[in-house]
Amino acid sequence: MSTPATPAVPRPRFDADLPERFARSAAAPEGVAGRTADVHGWLEERRRAHDFRVERIPFAELDGWSFDPHSGNLGHRSGKFFTVEGLRVTASTDGRDRQWHQPVIRQPEVGILGILVKDFDGVPHFLMQAKMEPGNRNLLQLSPTVQATRSNYTKAHRGAGVRHIEYFTDPGRGRVLADVLQSEHGSWFLRKSNRNMLVEAVGDVPEHEDFRWLTLGQIGELLRRDNLVNMDARTVLACAPFPDPDGLALHPDTELLSWFTAERSRHDVSAEPVPLADLPGWKRTGHSIDHEEGRYFGVVAVDVRASSREVPGWTQPLFEPTGTGVTAFLTRRIGGVPHLLVHARVEGGFAETVELGPTVQYTPSNYAHLPPGERPPFLDLVLGADPARVRYEALHSEEGGRFLNAESRYLFLDADEDQAPPDTPPGYRWATPGQLTALLRHNHYLNVQARTLLSCLTTGAVHL
Repeated sequence: MSTPATPAVPRPRFDADLPERFARSAAAPEGVAGRTADVHGWLEERRRAHDFRVERIPFAELDGWSFDPHSGNLGHRSGKFFTVEGLRVTASTDGRDRQWHQPVIRQPEVGILGILVKDFDGVPHFLMQAKMEPGNRNLLQLSPTVQATRSNYTKAHRGAGVRHIEYFTDPGRGRVLADVLQSEHGSWFLRKSNRNMLVEAVGDVPEHEDFRWLTLGQIGELLRRDNLVNMDARTVLACAPFPDPDGLALHPDTELLSWFTAERSRHDVSAEPVPLADLPGWKRTGHSIDHEEGRYFGVVAVDVRASSREVPGWTQPLFEPTGTGVTAFLTRRIGGVPHLLVHARVEGGFAETVELGPTVQYTPSNYAHLPPGERPPFLDLVLGADPARVRYEALHSEEGGRFLNAESRYLFLDADEDQAPPDTPPGYRWATPGQLTALLRHNHYLNVQARTLLSCLTTGAVHL
């Protein structure tokens, strides 16, 4: 006799307990692995346990990488990993046209950024990895449990396997709490997305000296320090549910989404790959590709040694910004409800033309030559802010696997009605943290810089 089929039973559409569980983790200052203060010693011990070295080299010393003789594009002989190409961007907004050229990273494969979650003594903990990335100024930072491109976890580099990858690729190894495609830096990547995942582990998880279980509260404390929690961890942590007990907002959800849809509709953006050779406005030497005015960023080459990685040594190109960025949300309580001022940003590499970013997201040195009236909105307000208005400030690295010494000063800054009234300029809107974290259940609504700042809220690093 055949076994009767299991009857289909409808289940709740949402896990109503999850926000409360995560709030309990955010309120926990210590965890099963010990005190938060001990994490610094553990990271230093992991630095000493491995051989880490990054050296700049000329392009001619890249192993396996070369410039195509016809297009000038920089790629790997395997056809894997990524290429550095030229990009021509034409953006038209309300009849105003802009065009620029730049190098861009083209990496069509979708990577996995995943954090394992497990309860200890009734408190959710998150499995964080001490991971070396060549572009980080301090090399070793806290990363997700898994941070891997498809080339990594399919072993295109012929290296070791990615530890714990099975929890994110094999159904049944865990319960998915969040799973969404999110963009990488739209200014430097061409339509690049990663799968951001939170997975609750089933059964025991094998221990390893490069991994440690931490509560959200511990991670939040570490997010208050400079260059400790890497970008890939921050974007996944932003996907954690955020309590929204009031459910109130200046703009109801439908109104906010309608505004955002209109913003996407009013910007016509064409991003067309072009040969890197003879890219207008850029010059190539034996050691770098730079903008002719010394602004924005350059492309350089490095030789990497890292005994803890899947491959112990390699060479690769990296993008290096010309200055430190400033990334900030202006905050206000409107009718007693905390709000953040979001900006509908156009970046040439976005898959969806426009994503919501922080109020300010710029490298000030790129605008120093402009008079105050011509600089981006709110930039001078943030640069000249009264320290008493700063709710949060820390220096964080951007993606260390592709960018060298790319750092931004991240801030939450209280503004008054004169500085940031409810009636916002075109392209800006007030939204609550609950509205923004709800949007993160969907693809390509918030850019990676906005997600970094939201991770500070979901972990309790800052309270509004």
